[in-house]
Amino acid sequence: MALYEHVFLARQDVTSQQVEALTEQFKNVITSKGGKIDKVEYWGVKSLAFRIKKNRKAHFSLFNIDASAAAVAEMERQMGLNEDVLRFMTIRVEALEEGPSAMMRKRDDADRDDRGDRPERSDRRPGGFGRPDRSDRAPRRPREDFAEEQN
Repeated sequence: MALYEHVFLARQDVTSQQVEALTEQFKNVITSKGGKIDKVEYWGVKSLAFRIKKNRKAHFSLFNIDASAAAVAEMERQMGLNEDVLRFMTIRVEALEEGPSAMMRKRDDADRDDRGDRPERSDRRPGGFGRPDRSDRAPRRPREDFAEEQN
């Protein structure tokens, strides 16, 4: 049996209970064909990058599947027939991710506060909108010189 990661998007106007019912329905398809679902994650309602079938948001769900290709194909066939499922994608992987997925992990506050690439306020020129002092550059020519060159 092969390992798969599967994500499906359900319409925004279905309830969370209906999404859970869809999840159970698709889990039953996999288990009836001899496969097993290692992990199920509901990511919630998220905005889409573009409209899909007139929807701007969708319910996102993830499955980690250990099943045959025939079981996954049957689940995908049923998803294609279901009007509540907007999109789905299945990817074959070498190993399933342990623990929470990247979407479920919370950012550490220490990572967000540590911004080493920004200059300190003392390094900025006052009133210069955060730009460093340009004293190493030659002075600018007056505007009149530019007008004479172009004529």
